Amino acid sequence: MTDPSVVETASGRRLRVPIHLRWGDLDALGHVNNTSMLKLLEEARLRAFWRPEDGTDAAPTAVFDMTVLEGGGARATLIARQEIEYLRPVPYGQRPLDVQLWVGSIGGSSVEVCYDVFSPLGQDPPVLYARATAVVVLVDSATGRPTRWGAEERAAWSPFIGEPIVYAKRR
Repeated sequence: MTDPSVVETASGRRLRVPIHLRWGDLDALGHVNNTSMLKLLEEARLRAFWRPEDGTDAAPTAVFDMTVLEGGGARATLIARQEIEYLRPVPYGQRPLDVQLWVGSIGGSSVEVCYDVFSPLGQDPPVLYARATAVVVLVDSATGRPTRWGAEERAAWSPFIGEPIVYAKRR
């Protein structure tokens, strides 16, 4: 299974997006490089938020497309901030990682996307490799100015609002 799906967890509803690793994601130590982790999270986020251009099935949360806005630009997403807490090294494997997404908060034009990156489905017990957040701002590509979340987008993501990630305290 590589299509996004909905999963109920003890902490709330999440979107599960299976993400395959590539051999090039590994570093010299044999685990996923930190810059590759950002790319894996980006892939999960794109599959969660954007409708496929070819009209194939999409996640229930895929509410963005390249619709032209009033100012002549298209809606785009801008990453304002990202943070990752690595809990264990991610080894290479051929089965996709179990990336689970939810929303920690929705503002006028921004959203805090939360991620848990688990070992592939079926691994017992599952291993939590990393937790991450990304603050995503909707912008008009013509002006670069923020644009507000619409009612359709809020309705699609409201079932996935949960507690934001609280990171370990720095020593």
